Amino acid sequence: MKFTDGYWMMRKGVHAAHPVEVLDCTVASGTLVVHAPTKRIRHRGDLLKGPVVTTAYSSPMPDVIGVKITHFAGEVPRRPEFQLHQGSADPRISVDDDAAVLTSGELSVRVDRGEEWRVDFLAGGRRLTTSGAKAVALVDTDDGEHYIREQLELGVDHHVYGLGERFGPLVKNGQTVDIWNADGGTASEQAYKNVPFFLTDGGYGVFVDHPGEVSFEIASEAVSRAQFSVEGQSLQYFLIYGPTPKEILRKYTALTGRPARLPAWSFGLWLSTSFTTSYDEGTVTEFIDGMAERDLPLSVFHFDCFWMREYNWCDFEWDPQTFPDPRGMLGRLKARGLRISLWINPYIAQRSPLFAEGKAHGYLLKRPNGDVWQWDLWQPGMGLVDFTNPEAREWYASKLDALLDMGVDCFKTDFGERVPTDVEYFDGADPERMHNYYTYLYNQTVFDLLRKRRGEAEAIVFARSATAGTQQFPVHWGGDSESSFAAMAESLRGGLSLGMSGFGYWSHDIGGFEGTPDAAVFKRWIAFGLLSSHSRLHGNHSYRVPWLFDDEAVDVLRSFTRLKLGLMPYLSGTARQAYSEGVPMMRAMVVDFPGDPACTHLERQYMLGDDLLVAPVLSEDGEVSYYVPEGTWTHYLTGRRVAGPRWVREHHGFDSVPLLVRPGAVVPVGAVDDRPDYDYADGVTLRAYELPDGARVTTEVPAPTGEITATFTTRRDGGEIRVEATGAPPGWRVLLVGVRAALSVDGGTTTEHEQGTLVEAEQDSLSIRGVG
Repeated sequence: MKFTDGYWMMRKGVHAAHPVEVLDCTVASGTLVVHAPTKRIRHRGDLLKGPVVTTAYSSPMPDVIGVKITHFAGEVPRRPEFQLHQGSADPRISVDDDAAVLTSGELSVRVDRGEEWRVDFLAGGRRLTTSGAKAVALVDTDDGEHYIREQLELGVDHHVYGLGERFGPLVKNGQTVDIWNADGGTASEQAYKNVPFFLTDGGYGVFVDHPGEVSFEIASEAVSRAQFSVEGQSLQYFLIYGPTPKEILRKYTALTGRPARLPAWSFGLWLSTSFTTSYDEGTVTEFIDGMAERDLPLSVFHFDCFWMREYNWCDFEWDPQTFPDPRGMLGRLKARGLRISLWINPYIAQRSPLFAEGKAHGYLLKRPNGDVWQWDLWQPGMGLVDFTNPEAREWYASKLDALLDMGVDCFKTDFGERVPTDVEYFDGADPERMHNYYTYLYNQTVFDLLRKRRGEAEAIVFARSATAGTQQFPVHWGGDSESSFAAMAESLRGGLSLGMSGFGYWSHDIGGFEGTPDAAVFKRWIAFGLLSSHSRLHGNHSYRVPWLFDDEAVDVLRSFTRLKLGLMPYLSGTARQAYSEGVPMMRAMVVDFPGDPACTHLERQYMLGDDLLVAPVLSEDGEVSYYVPEGTWTHYLTGRRVAGPRWVREHHGFDSVPLLVRPGAVVPVGAVDDRPDYDYADGVTLRAYELPDGARVTTEVPAPTGEITATFTTRRDGGEIRVEATGAPPGWRVLLVGVRAALSVDGGTTTEHEQGTLVEAEQDSLSIRGVG
């Protein structure tokens, strides 16, 4: 929200007061409290005038400092609040005539006690950012509204990322962002997943601890500052020191929650009925038979909305006309090795038998006069489940529990954005704060049920809406995109932005949702979709089986599906980073290369884990340009090498995509490519790329359940490479990419490979000499 009229004046009807100097500082229970008047204290008479700004500084964990700015402290506490994971921090506080300083880990906040209001955040011997004169503001309007505003200085070379899944430019500088969930598609400034957290390439991130609407002006109202404001009497935020983007994400997710570990089968290919298409068991069987006949590996089949009767969404009952034997059908599908996903949402249509049941028990959201809140904008007369009512949550979960008994494995938790504010919640929660937070309770309810019934390692939802903390209930997909190259690029920007907001996994509808993609869009999107954390074929009013596009689409889907399944040893390790460290599987280039200024604005390519660079082809003719960071990178599919740093322009057929391997990487590749859940260490091939002299690379290969089962240590000393294995079954191999010389090998035998020399191990260690 903008309050000023240019640099000098306030907008009409807007009045602001700013702290001008420190009156006093107190220390209690690890908190530094500073009182700052908004007028100069020249004599005792000035002490009779207000307002006074109270600012409290504390630390929930090392390298994180909380700042709470308060005007009137008598405001009634409002629910909900974000569920934060407090760590063990023992901040050091010092106060003297010059400044008051609180230090947590390497991060300090310094409140200047001189003539001007100034708060500096410092770490690593440098200033990260400053809240200077007129940055903090108590803002009143003639309409009776009251806001708290903060501004933090941005360095001339600092860029802001995150704030949820946003489909505009990846760098948020110059943008106005309102944290308010909306069902706005992927082509607008609205977002399904709004997160009041941003990170910078200046060494820090900021999380605004307010679950309702937060307005951000990022280098927009004040072009050298990041501004945020909330309506009310107080504002709390946390400044998080990195210094790198990965470290910022690790600490932010330690505070708000890490993504859960997902089952290995979820990384395979998902196929949907699509939304408004006509389908029954015959259609479903035809699709699955068609995939099998064409040798297309399939892991999950998803039933979208019309598995239920029209106008009954949601009653959680199969349409008896279309699916007369749902239990038998699910048994037949599961006998083919498939997992089953069902579409649900948190809305109950008036025609659904559950509407009367929910109304009678008080499980539906109500208006202040006691009426059930209803509208016709999705399902006629629909109401919303009030997830602040524990009994309503149990009631909703019990309907899903019956479906799990039938053999359903997971749910697509759609919607949850259009949540009204003219309502009263069961627990007295504030409607404005609940608008975004509703999705947290909704997805938590479903995810907790799946954990209870299926176990910690088997729970997964396919969610659209989210807010801070909802990353704990994955996976999330990008919502309703058009079927075009422009929408493909929008979706990628949204996914990268979400990853920089603490979400470890992300997916999208291959080919787009709205409309029917032409064959070129569909085939290009296949490569992007299979090189994402999760991969799903889904659309609105047209099917997404590849043979409906052309024969080549079948070949492209087969090729990239098998590529992904073969990469599961590598991707499983990448997923470990997501759930154990909070580092996303798909990352904007700046996350891995924060020191390379060419990576600052890159939004058409990404890193998939530590070692793979992906540049989706966003054109029909196959022309693509991408940036290669420093070093000699290798095309995974062909073995061709590309030296960076430089921009590259290439042409790719539909069966290809720029997929480059980082120099010095050792990528584990599985011996199986027709399913995602197999023994990754059995017959694994270690693909070694451009290992420099003196390199020592540790490669951990997890089991599908997540625990490490095999560890390989690869060292290079001059012309010799030595590989040692721990816990690996016999039959593992090493592929030296780009090496075609005759080698001397102890502990194995060599054969030629199209990309280099393949060494087949005969024991737990290899010594390979003669490497050039």
